[in-house]
Amino acid sequence: MNLHVPSIRHNDCEELWALCKAGGDPLRLNVLRALANDSFGVLELAQIFATGQSGMSHHLKVLSQARLVATRREGNAIFYRRALPHTEQQGGKLHAALLEEVDNLTLPADVQARISAVHGQRAAASQDFFSRIAEKFRAQQDLIAGLPQYRDSVLALLDKLSFSPAATALEVGPGDGSFLPDLARRFHQVTALDNSPAMLELARQVCERESLNNVSLILADALHDAQIQVDCVVVNMVLHHFAAPAEALKQLATLLQPGASLLVTELCSHNQAWAREACGDLWLGFEQDDLAHWATAAGLVPGESLYIGLRNGFQLQVRHFQRPAGDTHHR
Repeated sequence: MNLHVPSIRHNDCEELWALCKAGGDPLRLNVLRALANDSFGVLELAQIFATGQSGMSHHLKVLSQARLVATRREGNAIFYRRALPHTEQQGGKLHAALLEEVDNLTLPADVQARISAVHGQRAAASQDFFSRIAEKFRAQQDLIAGLPQYRDSVLALLDKLSFSPAATALEVGPGDGSFLPDLARRFHQVTALDNSPAMLELARQVCERESLNNVSLILADALHDAQIQVDCVVVNMVLHHFAAPAEALKQLATLLQPGASLLVTELCSHNQAWAREACGDLWLGFEQDDLAHWATAAGLVPGESLYIGLRNGFQLQVRHFQRPAGDTHHR
């Protein structure tokens, strides 16, 4: 008796084969875990996993062929991030299931330590930049997007939220303090946190000149040292200076009272690599979906969004996220 076995065309299973191959190596699975809420260059990943650059490049090529990672070129460097699964396409459900399982992995302690070291290197570079350019901060900001280009949009969103007369606000990274007078007129008490003494001195001069008696300036790291909760946190053009923005949003969410708002003004994703050196940017903007995904992971609910096209080709996004009013166990 002859049984006819139907042939399977190579093209019909190519996506599945690539996914199975990519997921068949422990190091590649850990790379996917490390990329869950972050983006790294090949040299950073080689440092994190204590392996050679050529070996890491090979693993990233396999992950890329399986469409598990996406790439973005920034100058001469290529940065890798996880690609979102498309469950309606071939292999999409396996892609989603693989990432779900990967997210249950715990990275080895030495890998976590080296990730922290990479974040520390990024943060040190950012802080060094601001200590050097404090006196010409506004000119540097104006190279891409100065406060006048987004102030009205942020204020319109703030006013639409109708905060009570007793509401409190926190500005993280106030820069030279230019936005503090606007906050001081809208909130009973305003706190400004910055980890750069030079930048905080510029903000102090603004408070003194404008007689802002309801503004407190604190030299602190908002992600590790802040011990307050407020009705509104404002982060204007700061998130791209954080080493790990997704983790930063989680920490910022803990500073919100139940029902409170987080306002983030940021660049949309761009490829102008000169901004790294000229403006101290660690990230070249953000995809709109990334910010929403990270905020949701932080327990926040996405609200209204505004988008502003700039003459120099950059685009700004002003995003509102809210901590649910019934969330009393967020911290």
